[in-house]
Amino acid sequence: MESLEDTLRGAIRTIPDYPKPGVLFRDITTLLGNARAFRDAIDALVRPHAVGTVDKIAGIEARGFILGGAVAHQLSAGFVPIRKKGKLPHETVRVAYSLEYGLDEMEMHRDGVKPGEKVILVDDLIATGGTAEAAVKLLRQIGADILAACFVIDLPDLGGRRRLEALGVPVRTLIGFEGH
Repeated sequence: MESLEDTLRGAIRTIPDYPKPGVLFRDITTLLGNARAFRDAIDALVRPHAVGTVDKIAGIEARGFILGGAVAHQLSAGFVPIRKKGKLPHETVRVAYSLEYGLDEMEMHRDGVKPGEKVILVDDLIATGGTAEAAVKLLRQIGADILAACFVIDLPDLGGRRRLEALGVPVRTLIGFEGH
């Protein structure tokens, strides 16, 4: 029987030199299209949280919506989208964060999470951790109790996991890829 790592590694497409030369882009759209790999990934993200209370899953735009929605369903939890600025129609809370060439902002509905609710943050990949760190700050700004941050892919050479762990957030990843 094939291991989870082998299943995921075989289902993730690597695209060299995208979005710029020297980058190996890890594309999970092929994993999403593979029923077994998608199911195995969701089951593995859910498993550590199957016992206990999780109130909300917060998914980071855009692939975190797909994964987070499936995780929320499996855990019978609510789902909260964390989006780029200007995409949500109701009253929001916002946080600025650094990009390679400047700043951006992300936001969520102010009433998306109540103070004290137990939340798991979900996205497809953690690289430098800047976006995930901003999401953690956003969730903490409204009083969420962040149980963990979960990702399918870790790029450990870029330090994102360590960045979140320094904030006191447990990090769970399913597979790592060396390099950028």
